[in-house]
Parts: sequence; C-alpha cells; structure tokens
Amino acid sequence: MARLDPARDASELWHAFHGHDQIWTYISRYGPFPDEPTFAQWLAERAKLNDPYIYTVRDSRGRAVGLVSFLEIRPAMRVIEVGSIIYSPALQRTALGTETQYLLARYAFETLGYRRYEWKCDALNAASRRAALRFGFAFEGIFRQHMITKGRSRDTAYYSMLDSEWPQRKRNFERWLSPDNFDSEGRQKLSLASLNGQTT
Repeated sequence: MARLDPARDASELWHAFHGHDQIWTYISRYGPFPDEPTFAQWLAERAKLNDPYIYTVRDSRGRAVGLVSFLEIRPAMRVIEVGSIIYSPALQRTALGTETQYLLARYAFETLGYRRYEWKCDALNAASRRAALRFGFAFEGIFRQHMITKGRSRDTAYYSMLDSEWPQRKRNFERWLSPDNFDSEGRQKLSLASLNGQTT
C-alpha cells in the first residue's frame, strides 16, 4: 500500500475496476467511468488532494487492485475517517483486504495519534455496514437525509472506533491474520466478526 500515484497506478486500476460498475454504486459522487482517459483524469485530480489522502492497494504480485482513503481529517480534534473504499473483485473478501484495514487503523492510532477513527457509509450499503462491524467499529446511528448522492437522498450510517478500544481490536486483527488461523486451503478457522463480538 502506497500513496496514489496516477502515472504508475491508473492503467492497472482501470483494468482492475473496468467491467465491475457495481463497485461504484455507493461511492457518493464518482464512477463508474466511461473510459480509461476519463478515469485517469479523475485519479490525477484526486491525487492532488491531501483530504482525502488516497492510497493504492497492491496485491502480492504488485498489481494495483484497490483504493482507500483517509478523509475528514481533523488533527485538532484527533479525528480521522477511513472511506472511499473501492475494492476490485480481486481484493474483495480476501485476507489482503482485511490486512489493509488493519494497517490503516494501526497507522491512524499508533503513528498519527488519532483518538477517534470513523467509518461512514450509505445506510443502504449492507456490505459496508457488515464490514464496519466485522472490523470492530461500533454503530452510532443514522444521519437521515444526510446528503444527496448521484441524484438521490442518502441516509448515512455512522460507526467509530476509539483509541481506548484499539488495543483489543488490534489483538483481534492480528489473531485473525495469523497464519495458524487458516487451514491448508486458506479457509479461516475463527472469523474476525466473532472475535469482535458479532454473532452474524
């Protein structure tokens, strides 16, 4: 995982995302894109920003397979959000996808010193809501008619993780990511959701 570099990443990301328009459904303002030049131009504009601060996720072979961002960065309050998570099918439901979330949370709490780590998503995005709970975020509520996205009214689900909760969440991530948690065919023995107290 490294900061987005459009010159290096645009073509690989286009090929990872192209043909999978559903990954853009709950991205509030952008995508899907009609062609590679339009996508590359969007990446170039986004890369100029420090909020959101965008990372490219690469697989074990070095291929770009996803994007994830820190945003709504409020250093004075020591609050930061992880969001704009765009995982290609090659990254979805993988240990790498989970490890990415672990590394971002660890960096936010332990290196940057934030005290509140936020996850927000469209209230209709059931997969994102399940992921937030699986990763150890606490549900806080729904902001009704929070924004208008792609021409429709959106309710936003709010989740958070606090610095006081991070040590246990860290242990749970590391227990799940441990090689001995997977059998010879790569199937998990303990789920991260169960480690974080989720029963479903």
